[in-house]
Amino acid sequence: MTKRLTQEQVDAYRRDGVVHPVPVMSGEEAATYRSALETFERDHPEYLDGGRRQKLHLVQTWMADIVRRPEILDAVEDILGPDILCWQTSLFIKEARDPGFVSWHQDGNYWGLSSHEVVTAWLALSPSTVESGCMKMMPGSHLWDSVEHEDTFDKDNLLTRGQVMKQEMDEAKALDIVVAPGEISLHHVNIAHASAPNHSDDRRIGLALRYVTPRVRQVTGVPDAATLVRGEDKLGNFEMEPAPEYDMAPAAVALHERVTNTRKGFIYKDAAQTPDAAA
Repeated sequence: MTKRLTQEQVDAYRRDGVVHPVPVMSGEEAATYRSALETFERDHPEYLDGGRRQKLHLVQTWMADIVRRPEILDAVEDILGPDILCWQTSLFIKEARDPGFVSWHQDGNYWGLSSHEVVTAWLALSPSTVESGCMKMMPGSHLWDSVEHEDTFDKDNLLTRGQVMKQEMDEAKALDIVVAPGEISLHHVNIAHASAPNHSDDRRIGLALRYVTPRVRQVTGVPDAATLVRGEDKLGNFEMEPAPEYDMAPAAVALHERVTNTRKGFIYKDAAQTPDAAA
């Protein structure tokens, strides 16, 4: 019996590699989290670029709360099972009328993880619409083999390396993943996805929450870390990350700095460059 998703939604995820929208909080709660994020942006602008914008659940209590929300974890459990690690979080923010975009790519191609027991819960804190540059997913592409990618390091590309799949995509077949504030989409680590620039008058704010099972491990030889958010981890494939005692606690800041610097070793593996501005 499922906890959050219907059986039809689970079946759709297995078939298409994505399911949406899944309500996980009220619009009012999403607005409160957006306010917390924008306060953090104002107070700590040094965390907005580069690898520092990842894994903010290690230094911000409101982000630590989000990755542990039962409504989100119930949906993830319906896909991955009862033992869940949060492997990564990342901000995907497009300013109003901004040229920023995301090229067609598969996440699993460059994360160095051992299996596809990985799901992203993409939480909207502002409306993610076609106009604002919502994600586009190619249904069924999670069943493809890994497609070769090319690094572009395009300054307007929100991806780490500006990576783009070296394969023509029939965008007429793509799904527009429209989600309202407080809703998530769930997508497979291998699904081909992209997003266009934001043509709206509001920021498009998304939090990508990456969850894995304890069976997953990092295969590049670079040390990796994750946060146990539900169940248990009997395998110990990742260094365990604690929640911050309070916002920007010194021990949490030091851990975040070490972990995000170390992970560049697999994110940029075999890349021609490792720009500080990318993440």
